[in-house]
Amino acid sequence: MARYFLLRLADAIPTIWLVLTLVFTAMRILPGDPAIAALGDMALPEQLAAFRHKMGLDVPLWQQYINFLIGVLSLDFGQSYMNDEPVLNLIAANLPYTIELTVAAMIIGVGAGVPFGVLAATHRDRLPDSGMRVFSLLGYAIPDFYLGALLLIGFALNLGWFPINGGGDGFMDRMYHIVLPALTLALVKAAFIGRLTRTALLETLGKDYVRTARAKGAREPRVIYRHGLRNALLPLSTGMGLSLLATLSGSVAVELVFNRPGLGRLLIQAINERDYGIIQGGVVVFALLVLLINLVMDLLYIVIDPRIRVKS
Repeated sequence: MARYFLLRLADAIPTIWLVLTLVFTAMRILPGDPAIAALGDMALPEQLAAFRHKMGLDVPLWQQYINFLIGVLSLDFGQSYMNDEPVLNLIAANLPYTIELTVAAMIIGVGAGVPFGVLAATHRDRLPDSGMRVFSLLGYAIPDFYLGALLLIGFALNLGWFPINGGGDGFMDRMYHIVLPALTLALVKAAFIGRLTRTALLETLGKDYVRTARAKGAREPRVIYRHGLRNALLPLSTGMGLSLLATLSGSVAVELVFNRPGLGRLLIQAINERDYGIIQGGVVVFALLVLLINLVMDLLYIVIDPRIRVKS
C-alpha cells in the first residue's frame, strides 16, 4: 500500500509542475496591467512603478517564475494586489465554505442517487425504472446555475424559507445557508450517480455467481446488496470520484448565484480585478484538491479490489 501510494504521489509531481507553469504563463499573457487595475487609470507613473516593485512585477519573467515556484513550495502566494492582504489568508478564509458545500452536495447526491439506482435496477422496465430515466435526463439537461436560480427564486425570494445570500456565521446558521446551494449541486449529481448505480448493478446481477446465490436459496436483499451492489462498487466509486470533481468545479457557479463566500467566488473577483496572487494561489489550491481526490480514489480502488495492487 505504501509503495503504491508513493508511486501515485510521484506521478502527480509533473502534473503539479505543469499546472503551476500554465497558471503563471496564462496570467502574464492576458492583456491589461495589474498595477493600473489596482491603482486606477489616474495613477502617476511613479506610483505605478512603486507598485510593480512592491509586487515583484518589475523583474524579468524568468525571475518572477522562480519567485513564484519558491513561494508555492513555501506556501507563500504573496500579497493581494487589491487589498494588500496575504493571499494565503484569503484562501484559508474562503476554502472551508467551498469544501463544506462540496461535501454536503456529495452526501445528499450519493444518499439519494444510490437508493434510486438500486430501486430502478430491481424494478427494470417498470415505473421506478422509467422514473429514474426521466430524473436522469432532467439532471443531465439542467445546468447548475439555472437550477440554483430557480431554487433561489422559489424557496428564498417567494416563500422566504431560506436566506437569499451569504454563508452564515455559526454552525447551525451555516448549515441553514448551505441547504439551497447543496441541493442545487446534489440534484444533478444524484441523477448521474443513480443512473450509474442502475447500470452497474444490472450488469452485476447478471453474473453467474449471483444466479448461483439465488439457486442456493439466498434471500433477495442479500443477493442485491451483498453479491450485487458490493461487486458494483468499483465502477460506482469511479463515478463518485468524477462526480466529486464535477461538484468541486460546479461550486464556482453556485457560489456566484447564491452570492456565497467561497474559493470560486474569490477567484472570479480576482480575475475581474487582475489580482495575480489570488488567481495563482486559488488555481493551485483547486489543482491540488483535484490531485488529492484522484489519489484518494486510487487508494480506494485497492481497498475495494486488492487485485489492483498486485497488477500495479
